[in-house]
Amino acid sequence: MALAPELRFSVGQTSGEVSGLLVRPPDARLLCVLAHGAGAGMRHPFLEAVARALAEQKIATLRYQFPYMEQRARRPDPPAVAAATVRAAVAEAARVAPGLPLIAGGKSFGGRMTSTALAEEPLPGVRGLVFLGFPLHPPGRPADKRAEHLAQVRIPMLFLQGDRDEFADLKLLGPVIKQLGERATLHLVAGGDHSFHVLKRSGRTDGDVMGELVQAMVDWTGRLI
Repeated sequence: MALAPELRFSVGQTSGEVSGLLVRPPDARLLCVLAHGAGAGMRHPFLEAVARALAEQKIATLRYQFPYMEQRARRPDPPAVAAATVRAAVAEAARVAPGLPLIAGGKSFGGRMTSTALAEEPLPGVRGLVFLGFPLHPPGRPADKRAEHLAQVRIPMLFLQGDRDEFADLKLLGPVIKQLGERATLHLVAGGDHSFHVLKRSGRTDGDVMGELVQAMVDWTGRLI
């Protein structure tokens, strides 16, 4: 795996600087700007594994912190601050890897904030969005309001979802995907929960699931770029 030098970049005068980690294999063909989930930062083992596996497939990653995580606060940033952070991270990715095509997204909250930012205004250079578990609703409170902004996203989207995900009732997510039409691709991980863990009786490991997730991303980006 390529070295992951730590970067720092500014989000804005009120939010200050945040950290980022760039993993760029020497033969990278594109870069994924990858945001963390609500409860864990950019160094979470899941994102570490994603970055490592993508690097093996010639896909660079820029992981980054939202300001609240940088400040070790418990409550996530307001959507406006999160969206500004996404825009700053995309700009930093273009700066450190000029010429590489960009995709963006993230785990759960991070993916949703990325699409929220893009729905408000285009993210320069970003050709597609990847959701590693789109959080359609809180557990036990099925609703689809969180997906309303996706109608404003005009670029391709890849939804990677476990079919046991308590944050995305498939009876609600299915119609959302259908309404988005050809822009949206859904890949379901059989037996996966919101963290993409599968039951032991499935006979599959976390490594098996990671391989599936990354291959789905590789196939999708191959068609996209």
